Amino acid sequence: MSEQTPLDPAAGDSADLSGGGTAGLPESGSTGHSEGDPFGLPEGDPFGPHNLPYGVFSLAGEADDRRRVGVRLGSYVLDAGAAAAALGAPYVSLLARPTLNPLLAAGRRAWSDVRRALTAWVTVPAHQDVVRPLLHPLSEVTLHLPFEVADYVDFYSSEHHATHLGKMFRPDAPAPLTPNWVHLPIGYHGRSGTVVVSGTDVVRPNGQRKAPADTAPVFGPSTRLDIEAEVGFVVGASSDHGTSVPLADFREHVFGLTLLNDWSARDIQAWEYVPLGPFLGKSFATSVSAWITPLEALDSARVTPPERTHELLPYLDDSAGPAADEPGGYDLRMTVTLNGRVISEPPFSSVYWTAAQQLAHMTVNGASLRTGDLYGSGTVSGPEAGQYGSLIEITWNGRDPIELPDGKRTFLEDGDEVTLSAWAPGPNGTKVGLGEVTGRIAAAR
Repeated sequence: MSEQTPLDPAAGDSADLSGGGTAGLPESGSTGHSEGDPFGLPEGDPFGPHNLPYGVFSLAGEADDRRRVGVRLGSYVLDAGAAAAALGAPYVSLLARPTLNPLLAAGRRAWSDVRRALTAWVTVPAHQDVVRPLLHPLSEVTLHLPFEVADYVDFYSSEHHATHLGKMFRPDAPAPLTPNWVHLPIGYHGRSGTVVVSGTDVVRPNGQRKAPADTAPVFGPSTRLDIEAEVGFVVGASSDHGTSVPLADFREHVFGLTLLNDWSARDIQAWEYVPLGPFLGKSFATSVSAWITPLEALDSARVTPPERTHELLPYLDDSAGPAADEPGGYDLRMTVTLNGRVISEPPFSSVYWTAAQQLAHMTVNGASLRTGDLYGSGTVSGPEAGQYGSLIEITWNGRDPIELPDGKRTFLEDGDEVTLSAWAPGPNGTKVGLGEVTGRIAAAR
């Protein structure tokens, strides 16, 4: 477990988090939502005070394109650093920054303190006059990649997705899953420099490809460009090189989650990935939402993961000990749209390997965590048609095209736009909205 420090060492344990006394300050995890909501959000808004995801934004017309940490409230974004300064809170040094990384590095205690303070700022009526001028309509801001990505790892943790691909490409195998799949979370290291924020165009990649009937490889734009609907987990607190992170320490290191689309060039991938693994077929772009939802906002969405089919080694066994104190899965209801048409609704609760198990496996060899590390769940797919998280599954490797108003699709065409969105059950019957992630396919260059 890494050492954590307060946001401001001079603040001490009894720092005034609200900037105006602690009276009325909600406890951590409270919705803070009441009939006296000072900002009049619509009832049931999935981005109400029970959510408060973090992002980074700039205002139009600023000569220096100045970026700052923002917190989403309904259809507005709160300038968090300016609010901290105006209310005399001790957290300006973490919130008045152009990236989330300083907050991520501060550790779990700091994350809870800041969230409790933010909840007070947007729910206690006494703060209304100070906070209201610092709320900016989302339509008037530019959203940026919210954190500097350190390392990027992508997993392959949906049993249904892995089973579907096994049936496609190994039809004569004794079983669709490879023998190691049920014993460890399979993954690969990706390229952090090509992680882009929602709204960034995805340029169709060039590369080598070779169809089974071809005598030699050819070079050119991918013709089998695909999506992968995933959930990404953002690491805050680092770990020491040479040590591992146990299952029970997941929440000490992971700050929150984001929706993630791991774009995949299936034809490039198929030619290059034997004998090593994904490379150019994956490294050209990975899109993430502009909003990071803190884990505390998703406490009501924790669920028991699917039943294990094999006995797990102790470092992955979440059925006993401290790791069993809370369920490791998340009930996230995902939706995939292509050119505005819903094509799939993958259930994240069906994912076999949990985020805690992925983190434990990723570090069990002594690999260290760094602030800003990002790891993806792998494609999320359910067992039924209508729940598949990739086009290669939805069209069954191109056999069954999707019917869209503008024509049929097997894989993505130039100009196609894909959006991932999701929500999760929140406290007291609320819904927690996850920021959507959108990408449009641009022609190869």
